[in-house]
Amino acid sequence: MTVKVRAPATSANLGPGFDCAGVALELWNELEVSEADGAVVEVEGEGVSETPRDANHLGLRAFSLITETEGKRFRFTNRIPFARGLGSSSATIALGLVAACLWEGVEPDPAELLPLAVRLEPHADNVAACLYGGVTLAWEEEGLWRCRRIADSLPLDLIAVVPKQSVETITARAGLPAEVLHADAAFSSGRAALLGASLATSDAQLLAAALHDRLHEPYRSTAAPLLGQLQEEPARGSVGVTLSGSGPTIIVWARHEESKVCAEELTARFPDCKVLALAVATGGAGAF
Repeated sequence: MTVKVRAPATSANLGPGFDCAGVALELWNELEVSEADGAVVEVEGEGVSETPRDANHLGLRAFSLITETEGKRFRFTNRIPFARGLGSSSATIALGLVAACLWEGVEPDPAELLPLAVRLEPHADNVAACLYGGVTLAWEEEGLWRCRRIADSLPLDLIAVVPKQSVETITARAGLPAEVLHADAAFSSGRAALLGASLATSDAQLLAAALHDRLHEPYRSTAAPLLGQLQEEPARGSVGVTLSGSGPTIIVWARHEESKVCAEELTARFPDCKVLALAVATGGAGAF
């Protein structure tokens, strides 16, 4: 028996949608599970030198929440940049959960898998988008994380600028203050409302107006210096920039008709970074 699944990259927060908004992106990690002696883990691609080859592997931990890992070979193919803010951990969790369902002959249900996923990824914005696909909003209600997919596309193009250095989510979150000024909270609350409205209506002007945050991005900018640079000197065709997840990857939001020119300028300005023009993934984690 063999099961093959894939899971998309994601960008979370989208500026003011802290721990809530996320989008699935057309960049996919894959997992093939087959029968073997013991539990065998093979990894190729991104993060090879940093990934455990035993039961501590995040994908196996997710798989084991549904069924046993013993007697199976797990072959991971990683294309999502590792620890760069594009949801590589969430994709690994989703791969494990979906593969386990299919191994057991159960159709994966994102609504049922999300509560399992947050046992391993306590902030659901990334993993929700990964499981559901498209553009999503996730929220916690009476101790249970819920998600609604609100759009299949975006009125602006996303261009990811991916630095060489990595940032661990736990480290990035440690820099966030326990309290913020009321004025900053009000500012971000208003922009979050604009963000939701722009995503639901596919309004490019509203989305451009929403791409500002005072709740988390200012406190993470030290570990993501490109954020300030691209805010002060915008690339041609861009209308705003956001930190992708915990960073250090920056999402440059560009008008559709100027997206190519924008990506070319970013490539020239930042030769040490990967510049990825990424479309919205309309499907979430699943078999292929």
